[in-house]
Amino acid sequence: MCHIVPSGRVPTPSPARQELTVDVTGSTALITGASGGIGAGIARALAARGADLVLVARSADKLEALAADLRARHGRDVLVVPLDLSTPGAGARVQEALSGRTVDVLVNNAGFGVTGRLAETEDPDRLSAMITLNCTTLTDLTARFLPAMVQRRRGAVVNIASMAAYLPAPGFAAYAATKAFVLSLSQALWAETRGTGVRVAALSPTVTDTGFFDVAGENASGGMRRRSVDQVVATFLDTLDGDRPVVVDGRRNEVLAAAAHLVPRGPLLRLVGPRFADRVATAPAG
Repeated sequence: MCHIVPSGRVPTPSPARQELTVDVTGSTALITGASGGIGAGIARALAARGADLVLVARSADKLEALAADLRARHGRDVLVVPLDLSTPGAGARVQEALSGRTVDVLVNNAGFGVTGRLAETEDPDRLSAMITLNCTTLTDLTARFLPAMVQRRRGAVVNIASMAAYLPAPGFAAYAATKAFVLSLSQALWAETRGTGVRVAALSPTVTDTGFFDVAGENASGGMRRRSVDQVVATFLDTLDGDRPVVVDGRRNEVLAAAAHLVPRGPLLRLVGPRFADRVATAPAG
């Protein structure tokens, strides 16, 4: 079961409030995009905490290898669901594959980015698939599993957003817009679920050393230093254990995200927009 228990730790943001820990022992966590990178790291962390898992991604081989490792290391029940979540109706197919399993923790991690100027898009279908995955399927899965959590008065939903959610990104426009959607949705759901025993949060990583750039292109990092998967997973656990609607991975990035709300968009975009667009436009389209 997914229960909230005192941990005795005092978080920095509010010294007067005792931080809470989600006990996932014996619960079931559904993780999308679990075949590698952040998703696989989260799966390992939750299995180590005693959760059973449902792993969803396109690559059956990678999922099976991860599942075998987690079963051997932690003795957890792991269900593998090989599925392309960028296709219409994917959420319903995930729910069917669970065969009535209860989902206590939902981690909407799957996503990819398409780079380049929108006016120069050569594959609009790829763009639509990105929007379907990053926005539609994420919302659909949440709508399918959140009601039962609220009814049971326990559970958690963590949506993986991005630092790109905080500022329009020329050359990465549609991707940044999808992550802004995730951020806004998560904040609203955090408010809607107050007092229900369910936690909803958005975790915003910055540039992370994963296979994301195999799709988006190396230049999509914009020259920023990459965080490690382990660092992001540690922030994920803090997000799960905390009670904030939005968490940004890394102190420096927290400052940047806060600053993005203070600086007028027009001057900022005129200053950094062309440089960022030119850099990203040199990356191969996703």
